[in-house]
Amino acid sequence: MRGYVDLHTHGIGKYDTRTTSPADILKIATLHRKAGTDAICLAVYPGPIDVMKQQVDVVRRAIEKQKHDSGFRQTTGQGPVSQAMILGVHLEGPFLNARYCGALDKKTFVKPSLALLKKLINGNEDIIKIITIAPELPGALKVIERSAKLGIRVNMGHSDATYEQALEGKKAGASGITHVFNAMRPFHHRELGLAGLGLLDEELYIEVIADGEHLHPKTLELIFNLKRLDRIMLVTDSVKGRITRSKEYGVSAVFDERGVLSGSGITLSDSFPLLRAIGISNAEINQAATDNPGRYIGLGNC
Repeated sequence: MRGYVDLHTHGIGKYDTRTTSPADILKIATLHRKAGTDAICLAVYPGPIDVMKQQVDVVRRAIEKQKHDSGFRQTTGQGPVSQAMILGVHLEGPFLNARYCGALDKKTFVKPSLALLKKLINGNEDIIKIITIAPELPGALKVIERSAKLGIRVNMGHSDATYEQALEGKKAGASGITHVFNAMRPFHHRELGLAGLGLLDEELYIEVIADGEHLHPKTLELIFNLKRLDRIMLVTDSVKGRITRSKEYGVSAVFDERGVLSGSGITLSDSFPLLRAIGISNAEINQAATDNPGRYIGLGNC
């Protein structure tokens, strides 16, 4: 597959995954496609297990309708021209660390357990593609290991993990990091944490949000200069909500009522001018927006 692939979007415009309507999910796919994104993985917010399962089911119904309406097979990468292909679900939680909740509702975070994982994914193993877990939590390593064995990509994120704890998460089966540097223990010269492992490890993939707010442009430059290029994945972490636009960079972010950064207001193509302005080549940008996330999610021809 060749085309922009966004593996972390909660929504866009007036729509997000907190809905009971498959039509809303298809509107998200339509808006992303209008901006040039060919495929998306829809991120479900942490919440009560039953609520998360309901939201996963809504995405499933949208996928089934998309397939029926267009006649394409999901694995081919050939979707309707008017919509981004919905690849599946990214569960951002609920096994996260409340200390680094960001704008997520920390009251919904729960202690990782195999029983809760089974309840969460039961019947939806085929469309749950990614799950974000904080590896330092008691019980997390077993949940990471089981998820990986089920074929679910495990990202580490919303985490207070030290470098060593993050490394243990990788050894258990984690293969990626959710929005690197954001919602995790800050990088320190004596304790690199999860972000440090993400930058230095040759195998881990990292999500990168290039909206001019989540990461300083010089941090983006650092990432592209230091990290193995074929392990960088541009994502939007886009959400619905009131958008604040940056005059300097021409991109946008969304803040909640407390002023907490809650996501971006961009599509993947919106991040390209900022990346070009700091010296990232078109070839590098395209690889981070197409081949790398496509390979991570298991799409062919990437």
